[in-house]
Amino acid sequence: MAEFDYIAIDPAGRERKGAIKAETVEDARAKLDARKLFIVRIEPGAVETARRRAGLSLRAPRLSAKELTLFTRQLSTLIQVSPLEESLRTIGRQSEQAHVRAIVGKVHSGVLEGRRLADALGAEPRSFPPLYRAMISAGESSGSLPTIMERLSDLMERQAVIRSKVLTAIAYPSVLAAFAVCVVAALMIFVVPKVVEQFDTVGQQLPLLTRMVMGISAFLAGYWWLLAILLGVAGFGFWRALKIESFRYRFDATLLRLPLLGRLIRDLHAARMARTLSTMVASRLPLMEGLSLTTQTVHNRVLRQASEEIVEAIRGGGSLSAALRRAGVFPPLLVYLAASGESAGRLDSMLERAADYLEREFDSFTSAALAMLEPAIIILMGGIVAVIILSILLPILQLQSLTGA
Repeated sequence: MAEFDYIAIDPAGRERKGAIKAETVEDARAKLDARKLFIVRIEPGAVETARRRAGLSLRAPRLSAKELTLFTRQLSTLIQVSPLEESLRTIGRQSEQAHVRAIVGKVHSGVLEGRRLADALGAEPRSFPPLYRAMISAGESSGSLPTIMERLSDLMERQAVIRSKVLTAIAYPSVLAAFAVCVVAALMIFVVPKVVEQFDTVGQQLPLLTRMVMGISAFLAGYWWLLAILLGVAGFGFWRALKIESFRYRFDATLLRLPLLGRLIRDLHAARMARTLSTMVASRLPLMEGLSLTTQTVHNRVLRQASEEIVEAIRGGGSLSAALRRAGVFPPLLVYLAASGESAGRLDSMLERAADYLEREFDSFTSAALAMLEPAIIILMGGIVAVIILSILLPILQLQSLTGA
């Protein structure tokens, strides 16, 4: 009799880990089903033990978000027309990345050994998160794997689009601001000292603006290394402080209180939750289990705590809309559409509409913000350069007035 390691969710929504003895994987699954456990992962114990001893859990390669999205779409398309085993073999052969071929090959080997796809994916937990495997498991249990794979691929592609828009919204102004800082630093460190030193022999007091710019320039030229060290130490200290839960919670709460950024973070989280829950409800995955798995992917500690409170409220017999309303951090539209969906028995479609609306709001917000931010950075940079040039011109104009007198 073999031993199988498993991760499951009990009826109360808590994660359970352990080992169970059975003749086959199916027998082990049947025993866990009899205990009313929702299986997230199950695999032979020897495989798990060997992987731990080899120390591969931290150093093994993993699929990136883009690679996982591509894998999901390819598998969703291929299983419509070919068996699962052949589909996995085809994906592994056509991949150009060695680590992708290796990971897909392990999944393919697990399926050949007779495991279910969700269990085979569990052999690579760093590449396939629990929520992903849970949806695959639900599709296999209900016999609707192709349909759920199609929904899952749509979900991941939509999330990839949102990630791309977020990166675009952050990257462009960041690069522009960094370029502006480099230009100003070059002027202050290399240009200003060479020009202003010509006025040292004049014997007249230089204008206040020129003296201020010269002081800043001298400090940057002489102590730039100290400034770099201080910035590095401050950055490292802040990074370490974020590891402390109490500090991280206060920092995340501060982010949510910011006028524009706070709204952006809340809307992004709400859109992601609505889109994920819509897909899970449409896939007949239990709502509470889906919420429990989704909560662990939330990075903002305030929003994570609100999501955990929603899970507890639903576990106590409450509705999703009432729990969202009590949390107080979700957009009113999401609360309203969730309530409408629950009353009409169309929760999945209403959540999808909420996600569509919130994502459109995000698009409009980021477009307007970028349209205003670009000229603001350019104007700020132009103002700083104008001050530097004026500090150089003022002594020249002063000398001309003295000569003319």
